[in-house]
Amino acid sequence: MSKKIFISGVAGFLGSHLADAMLKAGHEVSGCDNLLGGYLENVPDDVEFFQVDCRYLNTMNKLLRGVDIVYHTACTAYEGLSVFSPHLVCQNTFQITATLASAAVSQGVQRFVNCSSMARYGQQERVPFTEDMKPKPQDPYGISKLAAENLLNCLSDVHGIEVVHAVPHNIIGPRQKYDDPFRNVASIMTNLMLQGRQPIIYGDGEQKRCFSFVQDDIDCLNKLAFMPEVVGEIINIGPDEEFVTINELAKIIAELLDFKLNPVYVPDRPQEVKLATCSADKARKVLGYKTQYNLRQGLQEIIDYIRQRGVHKFRYHLDVEIYSEKTPKTWKNKMF
Repeated sequence: MSKKIFISGVAGFLGSHLADAMLKAGHEVSGCDNLLGGYLENVPDDVEFFQVDCRYLNTMNKLLRGVDIVYHTACTAYEGLSVFSPHLVCQNTFQITATLASAAVSQGVQRFVNCSSMARYGQQERVPFTEDMKPKPQDPYGISKLAAENLLNCLSDVHGIEVVHAVPHNIIGPRQKYDDPFRNVASIMTNLMLQGRQPIIYGDGEQKRCFSFVQDDIDCLNKLAFMPEVVGEIINIGPDEEFVTINELAKIIAELLDFKLNPVYVPDRPQEVKLATCSADKARKVLGYKTQYNLRQGLQEIIDYIRQRGVHKFRYHLDVEIYSEKTPKTWKNKMF
């Protein structure tokens, strides 16, 4: 049965791919975006698009009239920057969730699929992170994401709106913003190397992550809107294979580009978790999750996308609110 779907952040990387999938499945899709972290061209033609910020309650109430399911992908997902721009990041993480959730409840939305973040886990004693671990966020972004989860759970308990928390993490692929100096390490490195410039690596580069190709996440997110058994659940979405260091990531991109690699190393960013990856066991069991793309395939898709669209100069489009001796010089000196 066709549903009316609303996607916040629909011009963003994840939101636009999700919109494609929903349209293909025959649903009616609308969405909003302030274009802070996305590209207008990402929005599929058949989406009823509103260029507006989620912060405005009256507007959200109007846009959610008659909507069955909300996918909340909008967010300033800047974990490292959040230590230096907490006002910006918290406002566009926690506050927009509160606003959208209030509108969803008042307009009778049936289900709210919340895209949380691996930042909710913070520094744990072991990896991979499992959904039953006590969250220990250690930066304003992760704190805001966890607070947003708690707020949604409260509203669900009181008002009965169905809530599901997806935890996609380290997603890569076409449509990802690659001229952003504050996030998206794989896209940043690819954009730099395609310009003949060396990648910049924080710390010793031995931080380890698993990277998730966007299409591998979409099927799971699709199911979260319709399965009754996932209501109230937290589910990690993304692979737990190919746990690689940032140094290894740079090497693979360089190999794919036939680029002579000599990275520029700068000091660590404060509060960055050294080892971070999530277990996919629950997603495999509940959602039938299976990785279709390996890391090299995903990185090649990024390379092809940036080549097709053209390399871009980096845009320092967000304000750094706190300058101190700990503020990364990559941002102070606009090194990207």
